[in-house]
Amino acid sequence: MDGLGRRLRASLRLKRGRGGSLQDNLRDSGKEPERAQEHCLPAFAGGQHFFEYLLVVSLKKKSAGADYEPTITYQFPKRENLLRGQQEEEERLLGAIPLFCFPDGNEWAPLTEYPRETFSFVLTNVDGSRKIGYCRRLLPAGRGPRLPKVYCIISCLGCFGLFSKILDEVEKRHQISLAVIYPFMQGLREAAFPAPGKTVTLKSFIPDSGTEFISLTRPLDSHLEHVDFSSLLRCLRFEQILQIFASAVLERRIIFLAEGLSTLSQCIHAAAALLYPFSWAHTYIPVVPESLLDTVCCPTPFMVGVQTRFQQQVMDSPMEEVLLVNLCEGTFLMSVGDEKDILPPKLQDDILDSLGRGTNEPQTSEQLNEHVSGPFVQFFVKTVGHYASYIKREANGQGHFQERAFCKALTSKANRRFVKKFVKTQLFSLFIQEAEKSRNPPAGYFQQKILEYEDQKKQKKSREKTVK
Repeated sequence: MDGLGRRLRASLRLKRGRGGSLQDNLRDSGKEPERAQEHCLPAFAGGQHFFEYLLVVSLKKKSAGADYEPTITYQFPKRENLLRGQQEEEERLLGAIPLFCFPDGNEWAPLTEYPRETFSFVLTNVDGSRKIGYCRRLLPAGRGPRLPKVYCIISCLGCFGLFSKILDEVEKRHQISLAVIYPFMQGLREAAFPAPGKTVTLKSFIPDSGTEFISLTRPLDSHLEHVDFSSLLRCLRFEQILQIFASAVLERRIIFLAEGLSTLSQCIHAAAALLYPFSWAHTYIPVVPESLLDTVCCPTPFMVGVQTRFQQQVMDSPMEEVLLVNLCEGTFLMSVGDEKDILPPKLQDDILDSLGRGTNEPQTSEQLNEHVSGPFVQFFVKTVGHYASYIKREANGQGHFQERAFCKALTSKANRRFVKKFVKTQLFSLFIQEAEKSRNPPAGYFQQKILEYEDQKKQKKSREKTVK
């Protein structure tokens, strides 16, 4: 293992003096925080700062040999007068980031052409706090062969579309001069992150172009602002997406293969987003760096992305039962074999019917996200949407979930059989723990869909009585 890999492993031990195996460290560093209200990225109300750091990560030749090492060559802002603990935390964070910007190894050569890629990664602290790296990798301006570099924005906020637009602006300014980036990012740092549906406008000066006004708008429906389902739909059929969802619901091991960092990043975020309102709380690495490929040997649940250049290395690894998805070919290279039987047959048909309707009609990104996500949300509404009625509360407001009665309340045997397995998962446990703490169900998108479904059932009963 080279020095960079060792430093990364050290940086992923996010508590000073923390020991444990590599798998233990990866499980803490790669997993999503244990939140139940939204998948992975909570619904931010607005008012927070956009970002913590803007970094430029470049490839620098090692002192010995022909290999290159990713290194941070620009950082904004530079933090000074940090306390010792804060400084150590910053060093661990900044030490981990370069390898996730260049996860595809250190064997590079100068290039004359390179397709730009936009992707992201997630680093999670042991306390559940999370940093998201939004990356744009491309060749810098110039003539002749040169090495790609990465612009990376580190933030605790989840809004991929918004940060992609910010990266466009950073890239445009970087072609002129690093000095032009500073006033733009300073203005962004001083601006408040907008509430859903709101816009923040930044005033920025560019030499030879004059003053520009840049508008950054958040989608009104914020529960899907961190995901784009288009890549997943291009790579896989609806039936395959349903099997991936089924595997994720039972917290199995899932590996996605693709060469493009953008494809891997977008597809794994999309797959995890299908679990809304539940949160994947296990190892979660959208693009696994080469030096951390032994993640696939972990005996615990994981959802990871691996570039196809490492496919044989993955196939040769001693893995337990796993679903291995080749996104480039649209095939499953490995599977457990029961993926089609995990979900209740009637509800599977409902999901596929809903996904198949209107797919040929032109849709905006928001409409497509809603079209894909909706049937899966409805699946959870039908299977576990009655959870709030089975939380018994003490006088102090603390709730206790009545699991047995909750399962018995389902009239369909197939639904009941599935839910009896699902309630044993960490997905459901974390969700119900949050619900037990709250006197009222959270007023969010899932609760809205539960109320709509209950209203539809009441109307149906009323019509049936009228007919009789």
